[in-house]
Amino acid sequence: MPVLPELVPMLARIDEARGRLPDASMSAAERRAVIHRGMDHRAATVVRPAPPVVQTDHDIEVEGGRITVRGYTPEGAGPLPCHVYVHGGGWWLGTLDHRDALCARLAVDTRCVVVSVAHRLAPEHRFPLPVHDCHTAVRWVADHADLLGIDASRLSIGGDSSGANLAAATALMIRDEGGPSLLAQVLEIPVLDLTMDRTYANEAEGPLVLTRDELAAAIEGYCAVEDRRRPYASPLLAGDLTGLPPALIMTAEYDLLRDEGEAYGELLRRAGGSAEVVRWAGHVHGSHEMSAVLESAREWQSRVAGFLRDAFKGQG
Repeated sequence: MPVLPELVPMLARIDEARGRLPDASMSAAERRAVIHRGMDHRAATVVRPAPPVVQTDHDIEVEGGRITVRGYTPEGAGPLPCHVYVHGGGWWLGTLDHRDALCARLAVDTRCVVVSVAHRLAPEHRFPLPVHDCHTAVRWVADHADLLGIDASRLSIGGDSSGANLAAATALMIRDEGGPSLLAQVLEIPVLDLTMDRTYANEAEGPLVLTRDELAAAIEGYCAVEDRRRPYASPLLAGDLTGLPPALIMTAEYDLLRDEGEAYGELLRRAGGSAEVVRWAGHVHGSHEMSAVLESAREWQSRVAGFLRDAFKGQG
């Protein structure tokens, strides 16, 4: 189908804004600060307001530093299941604040504690440090179940775009290192092959919010060429996908990353795992967040919540 009509004005504004982006003469931190102001506005205007939750930040130690994880706890008695969420942003953008409403909504709709991870950002912190940050966060969550009010036997992980890359890589790392056990993984508009070798068959089909040049620049800032075929960088290229948690993979029709997400689902099934793959017609990269203006974005998020409820129910 054509791109959703509600998105057409947004796509025009994105094309116009590309000419005003900060240039490469600025430092990464300076450019990030400028772009984050636009992301602040987007988060405040296109996402449904957050429902009431208890929000708590925790400072945790990681390899060579410290990061913050933010918990969102809905009303009601625990212990509750827990979903660890990793935000997107090309590995170099994004804050916990940008996903507050989304995480709070997921916590309420799923009736679980959501823990959002502020992994360290590239290019200051390149592969594999952000993967290790996410892995450490999951282990910290499992080790602090009483503090968080969670049931450590009911854990899942997920993320969107580069966050889905980190979530998939973390699931692989957890499998390889023997836990903690995950019941599910949710990969939304995931980037899973950093070599960009595969054919993006949909590249000429319609408007793309994320362009090939933008993706290449993000990968360049995050991961050295010689590391891009490693499983924790490119989960799609992992030789062994056995023993991974059931996956929900959500792709957008007009997204450069659509085909690799769907290919990953097929490979997970071939490896004997479970993978539900859903392509959202008319959507573009990132439009799943736009729950204040798109009914189908609300349906997308409800699908995620339903998948997680079913996964947690099976273990409860």
